[in-house]
This record gives sequence, C-alpha cells and structure tokens, in this order.
Amino acid sequence: MEQNSINILCTRPLNELLIREAAEEGILIEELPFIQTEPIQSIEVQQEIEQAFQQNVTVVFTSMNAVEAVAYYQEEGAPDWDIYCMGTTTRKLVAQHFGEERIVGTADDAASLAELIVEEDVTAEVIFFCGDQRRDELPDILRGHDVDVNEVTVYQTIALTHKIEKTYHGILFFSPSAVESFFKFNVLPAETILFAIGNTTANTIRKFTKNKVLISDAPGKDNLVKKMIEYFAG
Repeated sequence: MEQNSINILCTRPLNELLIREAAEEGILIEELPFIQTEPIQSIEVQQEIEQAFQQNVTVVFTSMNAVEAVAYYQEEGAPDWDIYCMGTTTRKLVAQHFGEERIVGTADDAASLAELIVEEDVTAEVIFFCGDQRRDELPDILRGHDVDVNEVTVYQTIALTHKIEKTYHGILFFSPSAVESFFKFNVLPAETILFAIGNTTANTIRKFTKNKVLISDAPGKDNLVKKMIEYFAG
C-alpha cells in the first residue's frame, strides 16, 4: 500500500468506477459491509404485495431494498399506484420497475417525504413498503395527520460485525443500521473523519463518537463518495 495515500473504509460495496476515481486522487478505498439485507419471502408478505398490485392505492418507498423486494413479485404491466419515494437510487428503481409516470412525489429524507404527502392532502390509505428496522419519522408524521398507514415489511437487515485493526483517514456510512453494527466492536481515533449519507445516519454516528461528521450534499452513494474525495483531494 502506498505510504502517502489516504486510506478510506467504505461500509458497503461501491461501483468500481468510484473506487478508480478515488484512486486517481491518491485515495484508496477498502470495502467492508457492516449490514446485509434479505427480502422476506413468506406467504403472508407475498399475499400482501400481490393484493397491493391489484389496488389503486398510494404507495411509499424509502429504500431501494424495499423496491426490489416488491418488484420480485411483479408480473407484466405497471400497477395502478401513486408512488412517493426517496430520490436518487430509490427513485431510479421505482421508475425502472413501476414506471416514471407513477411517481407523484420525491424527497431527500423520510420526514420531508411524509410532510409532502401531508401537504398534498393524501387522506386515503397509504401502503408503506419497508424493512424491519425502518425509522419512525414517516409513519409517525402521517398518522399524526390522520393518514392510515399500512406498513408491509418486505425485507430484513442483518448486522455484520467486524473488529477493525487498522486506522483509516475516513469512513463512509450509508445507514443507521451500519453505524450501529460498526460501533458494536470498534472505537475510533479522534482524527478519523466520518461521512454520512444523510442527517439520520449522521445523528446515529453522533450517539457513538465525537469525531467530525460530514454529510452528503445530496442523497445517493455516489454523492457521498464524491464529498469524501473533495474533502481529501480538494
């Protein structure tokens, strides 16, 4: 390993192009996932998803994993849904599987997405496809405005714990679950810079450490990696 390089730990897999882009700036990224997700393929979940496909209903996605878990059961033709979703990767997957024309609203975080749904006066049932460790903000805000939220848990998050023996200049985090998994067995030196995909992830990091935390300027893992490159190479 180059002596003068910047060493970064990324807590999820990245596109090889991003790794090469960083390497060109003398930044070496090592990938080590701290969580994995698995779709829940039970009869009960399958029936709830298939029933939703038959309805004209408002649907919410805050995770790409939820989109992929639901799309697994999709047959030909797009469902008759009004879809609210997070931006960037989740939105791209929603458009790919269910059609761009079905997307009626997007936001950068779950709380903002909930506020948008409230502002647009969605009063009927909302189906929220989510994971088993979903955050409370969205359903709490909606229910606080008398919106009926039907939560359908379609994937589970599994912690992958590792003890890190090496010191890194920076670490990239993409979810609160990965943060919690990381800090289960690790303590960081004060000089390590931490990069968070959004405010919720950043707030989780601050529960465990007083290290400097930088937040991505926009959602999406590419944007977080570029934020890190700008910081160290800028």
